[in-house]
Amino acid sequence: MRRILLTAAASLAASCATAQDAETQPAPAAAAPCSAEIFRHFDFWIGEWEVFTPDGAKAGENIIAPEEYGCLLVERWTSANGTTGQSYNFVDLADNKWRQVWVSSWGTIDYVGGLNEDGAMVLEGKIAYPNGNTAPFSGTWSLNDDGTVTQHFRQFNAETEEWADWFIGTYRKKQSGED
Repeated sequence: MRRILLTAAASLAASCATAQDAETQPAPAAAAPCSAEIFRHFDFWIGEWEVFTPDGAKAGENIIAPEEYGCLLVERWTSANGTTGQSYNFVDLADNKWRQVWVSSWGTIDYVGGLNEDGAMVLEGKIAYPNGNTAPFSGTWSLNDDGTVTQHFRQFNAETEEWADWFIGTYRKKQSGED
């Protein structure tokens, strides 16, 4: 019996020593959330922007900010006439594609995609209006050499069976001190 107790005590002491060693050793560093390269693909859009139409008129202002440890980009848009909208932009973990869900008083857009061979973000899906109409919709964001970003939206017209420009805007970084 004494031998069994001594063996059990030795085993318990060895377990305690192993547990103490584990407590004093630093735990391996866990990977930061959303640290994979795919989560950085849309980072070129992050910032505070003024947005201009092709004829140079100011279309509005947009703030794109990373949230949730870089797992989410939140867009807050204000047009030149005061209308607003917001979007959530994220990598859909179900299919590893970027997804944007846009919500405003005039409708919603839900589309998915990723970077094309030129490094532009291309999303495709549908737009829906309050009257119940929907249409295929696409958006492309391209980083330009001068640091601006071109945003090009297109909507499919079922009557003409053609794609038409819906919006084209050039994003210019807002200078500090501007309102």
